[in-house]
Amino acid sequence: MAEPVDVAVVGYGPVGMVAAGLLGRAGHRVRVFERYAGLYNLPRAASFDDETMRTLARLGVADELLPRVRVQPTYEWRNGGGDLLIEQHFAATGRSGWAEWHMMYQPDLEAALDGVCRSMPQVDVRHAHTVVALEQHPEHVALTVEGPDGRETTTARYVVGCDGGNSFVRSALGVGLHDYGFSEPWMVCDFRFRRPTRVPPALQLGDPAGPTSIISLGPEHHRFSFMLDSVDDFTAERDPRRVWKRVAPHLTPDDADLIRVATYTFRSLVARDWRVGRVLLAGDAAHQMPPFLGQGMCSGFRDAQNLAFKLDLVLRGRLPDTVLDTYQREREPHVRAVTEKGIELGHLQTLRDPVRAAERDRVLLARRAEGRASEAVRMPDLVDGLFARNPGVGRGQLSVQGVVDDGTRRDRLDQVVGGGFHVLVVPERLAALEHAGLLDELDRAGVRVVVPGEGAAPHRRASVVHDVQGTYRVWFAELGCAAAVVRPDFYVFGTANGPDAVTALVRELLTVVSGDTDRGEVRADA
Repeated sequence: MAEPVDVAVVGYGPVGMVAAGLLGRAGHRVRVFERYAGLYNLPRAASFDDETMRTLARLGVADELLPRVRVQPTYEWRNGGGDLLIEQHFAATGRSGWAEWHMMYQPDLEAALDGVCRSMPQVDVRHAHTVVALEQHPEHVALTVEGPDGRETTTARYVVGCDGGNSFVRSALGVGLHDYGFSEPWMVCDFRFRRPTRVPPALQLGDPAGPTSIISLGPEHHRFSFMLDSVDDFTAERDPRRVWKRVAPHLTPDDADLIRVATYTFRSLVARDWRVGRVLLAGDAAHQMPPFLGQGMCSGFRDAQNLAFKLDLVLRGRLPDTVLDTYQREREPHVRAVTEKGIELGHLQTLRDPVRAAERDRVLLARRAEGRASEAVRMPDLVDGLFARNPGVGRGQLSVQGVVDDGTRRDRLDQVVGGGFHVLVVPERLAALEHAGLLDELDRAGVRVVVPGEGAAPHRRASVVHDVQGTYRVWFAELGCAAAVVRPDFYVFGTANGPDAVTALVRELLTVVSGDTDRGEVRADA
């Protein structure tokens, strides 16, 4: 029997890598089982958002990836005649402090994340190891694994199943799926450029004769996706001669090499239970969504962030493991909202009835003629989970991230002050926390106190930083607050304004991070 670990991660795609990396950085013993002999090395996801880049920056690979991604400012939706129906715009700096939309070649991302995991001695990555059975016990989970040296058993206090849409872990738990009924067969064709070539970087073509998606996969690769009438058509349509004929208006064999043709059925599924005892599901094992918002992998990264900080609190004995019940309560409504919006956009783009498509075009073209901008897609807030009791404005929101300067370094806040829980507080409220003796308690609990203002100054127990672009001044004004507590997954635990409310909010945070249950019951719902 192998040495016990704190967490076993099943599946070593991007979500499993992030989960393992975050838990490893927190100091926990992690063992990863991946049935493939090496990295998958083929592109699946094509893009990610600024919140995802914030996670990648926390893991230390953002700067490594930037030369390998394409920051895309717009996304066009056109009809079969080429008329522009919708033009979505993405900010160069989004809420999380990075560009809102990055196009990437997934093997580059996986190579970077693999480097992170393998740099940590507490993370043990085992390729060519297939989990074939799991058995839950009161204090651990036993996994039976088949590897190159035969069958062995590993025990872990918790298991996170990140093993994809055909998840063994989910099946072993007997967890069913809710099916939205959205199911479309597509052929995905990936190319590697041989020379600089002008190709639409982000285009959805709503042609009833054949809906098509054309998207960049970073500087060196591109993807054309074609909706099929039936999955049975793939056998004929995958012929390279047919593929080149399809892409001929944009690409020739002199421009690029065809490196992959695959078929996918876009589905919309949500697991009914994301936690069963000591086993939790994340990423595609927990939910699958159509790609029209580019949020599938991003949603899996949010799962990993949410789970990692809660498992950390449990493994350190700060909170009982009932806090893990908040994982699905927080993440499922978010996932469903994103999935349903993706289905809505998918139905709009893939209309096959020429009459209905013409009516769609008429409505959208009239909207553009009137100068009405397309509605921005905003990710939902979290509502029910591990948050402060007081429903302060902004609770459950994704926090903003701005550039700060602590007198020695100017960078995004996460890179200047590090990870973990943060208390962001205006200078006028710092004295109240100091007077109540809370700064010392926060320091002992590993919580960073950040005071963004007009300049940087030394302080014994706080990071007083210059709010370079006024990001936090504007955010606090919008929320009408003087303090905001931000969780390790970047979501707002709670906000407060007056001195008494600020100290009460911090005392409540300390019940979470210090394990001091004498302060009062930790609230794990809204």
